[in-house]
Amino acid sequence: MKIHEYQAKELLAAAGAAVPRGIVAANTQESQQAFDKIGAPVVLKAQIHAGGRGKGRFKDSGQDWGGVKFVRSRDECAKVAEVMFKHPLVTKQTGEQGQRVSKVLVQEAADIAREIYLGMVVDRAIGLSVLMACAEGGVEIEEVAARSPEKILKVAVDPNAGLQSFQARRLAYELGFPADQAPKAEGLMTALVRVFLDKDCSLAEINPVVVTPKGEVLALDAKMTFDDNALFRHPEIERYRDETEENPSELRAARAGLSYISLTGTIGCLVNGAGLAMSTMDIIKYHGGEPANFLDVGGGADKDQVTEAFRILLSDPRVKAVLVNIFGGIMKCDIIAAAILAAFKEVGFKVPLVVRLEGTNVELGRKMLAESGLNIVTAAGLTEAAKKVVAAAR
Repeated sequence: MKIHEYQAKELLAAAGAAVPRGIVAANTQESQQAFDKIGAPVVLKAQIHAGGRGKGRFKDSGQDWGGVKFVRSRDECAKVAEVMFKHPLVTKQTGEQGQRVSKVLVQEAADIAREIYLGMVVDRAIGLSVLMACAEGGVEIEEVAARSPEKILKVAVDPNAGLQSFQARRLAYELGFPADQAPKAEGLMTALVRVFLDKDCSLAEINPVVVTPKGEVLALDAKMTFDDNALFRHPEIERYRDETEENPSELRAARAGLSYISLTGTIGCLVNGAGLAMSTMDIIKYHGGEPANFLDVGGGADKDQVTEAFRILLSDPRVKAVLVNIFGGIMKCDIIAAAILAAFKEVGFKVPLVVRLEGTNVELGRKMLAESGLNIVTAAGLTEAAKKVVAAAR
């Protein structure tokens, strides 16, 4: 689950980080009111769940600036806010359709003498969380990482002990902080690590950390993503969820107990088990097709879940054919076949359906499908199924 920048800053501030003053606005009038309270100059920052806002553009607005705009007057604030709320923001992560902006962060402008990057991720190779840092922060951090990976400093963090003082101090000096600024940098690092570990984040970053001419060390921007599987432990984080920023089909699937991720292909996939789902997507691509989604119905899917899964798949206008690939282990193949037949009749298919079953009672399940009289193509193996569904989609 992703949250907005202003929400990430709330969590960092609560953990002791220094953040610039900011007020969230939901319309142009509120943006002006926030400007009046903070005072000129301010920065208006469009709040969407996508990176690259500063280099983005507002679709069909006629403006050449992106989702982060420095403004000096109340009138300019109103004009900028009006564009942000009216036009979708297009970035490299949104696609050409862009993303509608429902909230804007009006933030006090900061004088910037220097920018640094801080980030926390899980390094699965070593089985620990890692604090990453770079003395060259800002909008070009991806290019820096690709061009000069040796400039990315890394510190492994024990989840039980957290970031140790000596680790933070050493990293601060490696980043070039002088003695009077190092404790402030250490405080920011400690806050970031604390939020990451305490709130079960999968990603937390501050980019940039800025040093002002007066020696302040501030979290100017922040981004956080949380492990969905741990949200039951964090109702306070669940309340941050903004469903307007999420894919409606993915939300619908989650409510039905299904694991669904929308992709860009033409072949819908309904599979039980994440590993089998990924293998199915791979073999579809191997035979020249493109999967439209990842959909894992789980080992104990019932008729209602299978029906809802079909509805979700068929709601995507790009889907030209559907492949059902089920291994009957916990759930027997004849039970699965019955659920597929019931769902087929209830939903009503207008695209080809290819079904491959394997596992317990597989012969009975295949017989039920073959004798159903419905327009269902069966396949004995995964390769055969993939070839048939790719041909059907074409």
